[in-house]
Parts: sequence; C-alpha cells; structure tokens
Amino acid sequence: MKNFYLLYQPYTEIVPQLGEHFTQQVAENFNGNVITQQVAEQIKQELFSVPWGHHMLLIDKCKGNPQKALFFVHQTVQNGWSRNILLNFLDTDLYERQGKALTNFSRTFPEESSDLAQELTKDPYDFAFTGITGRYNERLLKDKLLNNITQFLVELGTGFAYVGKEYRLQIGDTENFIDLLFYNLNLSCYVVIEVKIGKFEFADAGQLGGYVVACNHILKKEGRDNPTIGILICKEKDNLVAQYALEASSQPLGISEYELAKLYPEKVEGTIPTIEELEQKLGDRIKNE
Repeated sequence: MKNFYLLYQPYTEIVPQLGEHFTQQVAENFNGNVITQQVAEQIKQELFSVPWGHHMLLIDKCKGNPQKALFFVHQTVQNGWSRNILLNFLDTDLYERQGKALTNFSRTFPEESSDLAQELTKDPYDFAFTGITGRYNERLLKDKLLNNITQFLVELGTGFAYVGKEYRLQIGDTENFIDLLFYNLNLSCYVVIEVKIGKFEFADAGQLGGYVVACNHILKKEGRDNPTIGILICKEKDNLVAQYALEASSQPLGISEYELAKLYPEKVEGTIPTIEELEQKLGDRIKNE
C-alpha cells in the first residue's frame, strides 16, 4: 500500500505532461502541469476501478514511472483487461510502442479525431504470435496473421473489425487487391493495411495512398464514415524517407515496422552452460563428496 501511494502521489497536485499516452479527452483537461479537479477525480476513479492484483503487477513493473502505470490503468479500465492480459501487454512494451508510428494524421485527418487516430498506431508491431522464425514471404506472413486473427486484432488495438484479405477493388478497368482491410469502430473509418517484408520505399506510400482514395470513393458512406486511413507495416524503414513520403501525401497515412520472434545471439562460451556441462559439473561434485 505504501508503494501504491508513492507511485501515484505526484499526480495529486502536479503532473508531468502525459503527451499522447492519454486520450484527447483527458489531455484537454490539463492546465499546464497542474491537474484540474476533474482530471484528478478521473484518475482517482480509474485507480480504484482496477483490482488489487492488477495494481501489484503495475507496482512491480512500473516502479518509478507513474505515467506508464497510469497509461496501463486507463487501458485496463477502457478495455476490461484481465490480469493475464495486462501482464502480456506489460511484457510487450505496449507503452513504449503505442502511438509511435510516423504519420501525417495531424494534417490530413479531421482535427477532432487526429490524436485518437495516432493512438491506434504502434511502432513496431509485435508479430511474434505468428511463430515465424525462418525464411518467409509476404503471402506466408499475411496467412499467419489471419490464422491468428484474434491475436492480430488484439495487437492492432481496440475497435478494429476485420473486413477482408486481398480485398478486391475495381478501379476503372483494373482489379486491385488490398492486403488487409479493417474498419475501426472508434474512429468510424476504414483502415487499409499493407504489409511489406522489405524496406520502405517511396512507391509504397503512393500505392497505399491510391488504395485509401479508392476506398473513400467506393466504400466510404457520407454521413457515416470518416476518411479512410492507410497504415503501411514494413520490416524496415528509413525515418527520413518515410517522413518525406508522408509530407508528399494528401491522404492520412502511417508507416510502422514489425517484429517477429525476437532473435537471441548465439551462446557465448561460459555464459549459459549446456546440459553436458551441467552433468559434468554435477558428476565432479558427487565424486568430490
């Protein structure tokens, strides 16, 4: 209980800027670095809406980082996370990845929703659940993503509904196929996702922007849907190249990287003993005794 108090006590009077890790509704209630009574009450309400078992995890994993702890408190309340789900997201560095994609949303998406649109992005996306560790191509990666659609939707975030894979769009006399098409219920818009297993190139943004425009003409319903968003998820990107591509586009686009199963370096001799080494040492100890 003392650690609980020490973790959140700074937020009773003065609070560092929380930046993009809170929703726009919460952020608008800040007056400089001073928490208003309304925000303080909201934080208090969320803190006491989370079970103590969750708080034990947060105290352990977020010691000395109240912003991170409050981020996960807010996510837990908003999404109804169980303790196991919370632990999973704590271990996937969600706080560090959430809202980090390079985008042009502040310039190309409706002002009242641009921050929320930014928050639905991640960089990098964690695709370790696909189980891919060897050689692969784009088709295999997309198949693995959809074979694990529940985990894929969890990684994408709250509000995503799956529409289709290789979604066909007839544009003039040409058939075009979107890698993955989703609809985000929180933003009321279609989300086009293109997956590239190589390094980002300027042409990728042009292709994605074309698909976004096509969805606006063919799928978007006036009065119901906001403008379509495009997210390109690639294996690698040069941030300067990506930024130039975003500045050149008039469509709301985001560019992120993805990670598969994390690869660990080969064993350095003397660091992690093999089974044979353990058996040898155990045998030597038995002989000595």
